[in-house]
Amino acid sequence: MKKFVFLIAAVAIAAAGCAAPPTNRADTNKNGSAETTAAAAPMTEADAMAKEKAVMAAFEKQDYNGFGDMVDEQALLVVGDAVHDKAGIMKGIQGFVPKDVVWSDWKFISLDKDAAVIAYKQTYSGTANGQAIPPQTIYASSAWVNRNGKWLVIYHQETDVAKSTAPPPATPKAAKAAASPAAPAATPGTTSSDAEANEKLVWDAIKTKNYDAFASYLAPESIEIEANGVFDRAGSVKGVQSFDPSKAELSEWKTVKFDNDAVLVTYVVRIPGQKPELERHSTIWANRNGKWLAMLHQGTPVTPPMAAPSPSASASAKPSPSKAVPAKPSPTK
Repeated sequence: MKKFVFLIAAVAIAAAGCAAPPTNRADTNKNGSAETTAAAAPMTEADAMAKEKAVMAAFEKQDYNGFGDMVDEQALLVVGDAVHDKAGIMKGIQGFVPKDVVWSDWKFISLDKDAAVIAYKQTYSGTANGQAIPPQTIYASSAWVNRNGKWLVIYHQETDVAKSTAPPPATPKAAKAAASPAAPAATPGTTSSDAEANEKLVWDAIKTKNYDAFASYLAPESIEIEANGVFDRAGSVKGVQSFDPSKAELSEWKTVKFDNDAVLVTYVVRIPGQKPELERHSTIWANRNGKWLAMLHQGTPVTPPMAAPSPSASASAKPSPSKAVPAKPSPTK
């Protein structure tokens, strides 16, 4: 989630960053099985909006137990410095009190009767352990799942809104790659519930400039969130043609199964020479009439973890933009 800076909380928050990471393939959540999921009405956009705001209200009241009750045990928070599991999230949220929260640009996708995704833009300020937080503007997304009749958040990601949304000028190398002929179009691969394998198919299509294949992996209602904007399916197809992905390296894979028809995968992408060179990418895949399609994709530039302050650091020092700690690190707002 958006990183804030306040020196007196550095040690406590740094400990949160050292929490045990999520397992590499956390897709054995028994609560996600059809046998143990109690009936619940499918989530609506109004429901999802209300639940996001309920989480923010918990922060305003500093009701961290109430917040924890809204978070699934398999939850992942994807932010610039790391991917946090529930234990790390709960250690890092203390002391955050938001104010002047403004929500806008809501987008909602029902994945199935037991899972849904909501995305939005948010501006807010507030305090962290009593110190002021400067105004922040982010793009965020959350996934909610039905666990035995109760809706819980299982994924949240945030990306700072770029100060300029205009695409950067193409470098000579990237321009040359874009001008080179595409490889003969190959038949798109077959996607499945294996989200990591699906994501590799997507990148193979991008690298070979097989944009028809790339488009075939996206749901008609798909959403892509990047620092420079939020895009529909057509925007995503156009966007992958504007950079050189030929040397992209994928690593640090983690997956979480929402239920039998929806799954999340998150990983790190490194593209040498691109700015930023490292990003955390996440995609939610869902089964649509027997075909697995990408529903939501979000990219967040990697940021270095905060270093603990020196013993001589003043507790009254103003927040420094160069040091980031997870205040409000929840899978939702």
